[in-house]
Amino acid sequence: MAPSRLRGLIAAAAVAVMSLSACSTGPADSGTAATGGSSASADAFPVTIEHAFGETTLAEKPERVATVSWVNADVSLALGVVPVGMPADSYGGNENQSTPWKDAKLEELDAAIGTESAPVQYSETDGIAFDDIAATNPDVILAAYSGLSQEDYDTLSKIAPVVAYPEVAYGTAWQDSTRIIGKALGLSGDAEQLVSETEQAITDAAAEYPQLEGKTFIYGNLEPGSADGVSVYTANDNRPRFLTELGMVQADVVAENTKGSEEFFIPWSAERANELDSDIFVTWVADEATKEAIAGDPLLGQIPAVQKGALVADSDNTLTLSISAANPLSLVWALDRFLPMLGEAADKA
Repeated sequence: MAPSRLRGLIAAAAVAVMSLSACSTGPADSGTAATGGSSASADAFPVTIEHAFGETTLAEKPERVATVSWVNADVSLALGVVPVGMPADSYGGNENQSTPWKDAKLEELDAAIGTESAPVQYSETDGIAFDDIAATNPDVILAAYSGLSQEDYDTLSKIAPVVAYPEVAYGTAWQDSTRIIGKALGLSGDAEQLVSETEQAITDAAAEYPQLEGKTFIYGNLEPGSADGVSVYTANDNRPRFLTELGMVQADVVAENTKGSEEFFIPWSAERANELDSDIFVTWVADEATKEAIAGDPLLGQIPAVQKGALVADSDNTLTLSISAANPLSLVWALDRFLPMLGEAADKA
């Protein structure tokens, strides 16, 4: 995972830091808790899932589910299946090394962190926790959204069948992650319903902010005082995808410079910051002082959206994570918190 993880660290500031936690232990014989699926929607097994490393066949419905990276545990939970093991959340996480949306679902499924039925949490700070994952004795390892290397995939496959990302590392749309994981868990019908309900929630929320419709945007990271202080997310990333689902349009300068790219971000020289023309610019910042420093930076201050005051500078790590690691649970949680910020910027634009 090292090369992909390094790219993430460069691109996403703290956002690319994966998960950290002291490992907790659950009962050795605990299985998944499936309350969201019904027998009417259950898929027939075996099922075969194609992905970037070939294909994986699951002979029967998995009972013990382990996950890597972001998103995968959230989707499993959204489908009513409690993993036996999942990464801890360091960036954007709370005292449980989890998130508000994950905690709420775990509580609903009688598997709250700290209880006997809670998933084992393992750290991914230094890469995939192969030994910890193996210790959970999984029937399947979900990695539909991840940056697995061939080596990672091969090592994990010695533990259990692995459901990897379909094409681009860290580039799986949340809808696709949901459908892929739904198929792996025998819950395709539930997954389709979950996608539809989540998309409707996004549409309904966007309707309350009509000023967003048609506004152009750039989603990136700005680092004042750095010659290489700009990273721009491509259409392969879930952050720009989320804004387009709200009715916004990715700026031409990004579309033209990322056409055909398989990366989730591109670096952009601060010397060319004035070329980043859009109605709104969205970035993560460490604090309010950083937002002010961006506006005062001799290079970044030339970004048209910054000049207009249409900069959305998010310093809430949990909110940043909810959109970076987009999934049906996190996006619904984010709507009431993120859209007011976008609406205010759109008014200024």
